[in-house]
Amino acid sequence: MKTMNLAAAAFAFALAGGAAAQEKLVVYTYDSFVTEWGPAPKIEANFEAVCACDLEFVAAGDGAALLGRVQLEGAGTEADIVLGLDSNLVAAAAETGLFAPHGLTPETDAPGGWADPLFLPYDWGWFAFVYDKTRLAEAPSSFEALIEAPEDVTIVIQDPRSSSPGLGLLLWVKAAYGDRAPEIWEALAPRIVTVTKGWWEAYSLFLEGEAMMALSYTTSPAYHSIAEGDETKAAAMFDEGHYMQVEVAGMLKGTDQPELAARFMAFMLEEGFQSVIPETNWMYPAKTPPSGLPEGFAALPVPAKTLAFPPEEARAMREEALAEWLEALSQ
Repeated sequence: MKTMNLAAAAFAFALAGGAAAQEKLVVYTYDSFVTEWGPAPKIEANFEAVCACDLEFVAAGDGAALLGRVQLEGAGTEADIVLGLDSNLVAAAAETGLFAPHGLTPETDAPGGWADPLFLPYDWGWFAFVYDKTRLAEAPSSFEALIEAPEDVTIVIQDPRSSSPGLGLLLWVKAAYGDRAPEIWEALAPRIVTVTKGWWEAYSLFLEGEAMMALSYTTSPAYHSIAEGDETKAAAMFDEGHYMQVEVAGMLKGTDQPELAARFMAFMLEEGFQSVIPETNWMYPAKTPPSGLPEGFAALPVPAKTLAFPPEEARAMREEALAEWLEALSQ
């Protein structure tokens, strides 16, 4: 009996030693990415099947909060990859000096293409206000129409200091109205029920009926249609156009797994990653997989006009736009 126990212990020790020797890759990302219904579980399984490694996703806040965390941790961060920054944050992220070149030439379906030495895209979409057609029969068709709508047409938005959609909304208003942005924000302020730290908190409040509309994406109604069979949610299409977001990931210079991190960066544009995005992150994949997009995506509205600032311009405009927003909401 003792011999059998010793053999079992030796076997368990060997297994433990094998697990300890397995390479581990840590990816910081935003909260909704790591939920059971988000992309992380499937992507983790798909990558581990080809890397013989341990892939760990760590929820570290929404886009702007992600950048703030790795800046705070600096070279001592546990992260190897940061996934969840976007085209409006890449210039600020590059300035930190924390990110390493990826060395890849991506082929992407994102409008306008992509060429950045440090960051790779994994999905993209247009910001939009999502509403429930059973509660709001006629959605506003512009920011100005939203301002003039009945008093019960309220919105919930995200904080631009912590959330990439929140920052995207600031730049959307700036791109559409330029010097009139402060005027638009002052008029919109009474419509805002609350400002949340991240996207999920805001969208949850909308689903709970706390606001008539929530800042989200033109693709968000696809979730309700495909996953829930619910056709009541829609994106309000604005005459000014819609601001485009490209979500990206970057590899940190301080990673102790540079080869594995580089492999993951390349994997992001492969089918094992891209095929997961549409029906878990509910965005357009950066590179459409051979299987194509889910059927429900074909019915999604496409903005007549796409608005977007180049990364450097978005970086330069951020503080001014934020100051205008804070001033309007403080009155």
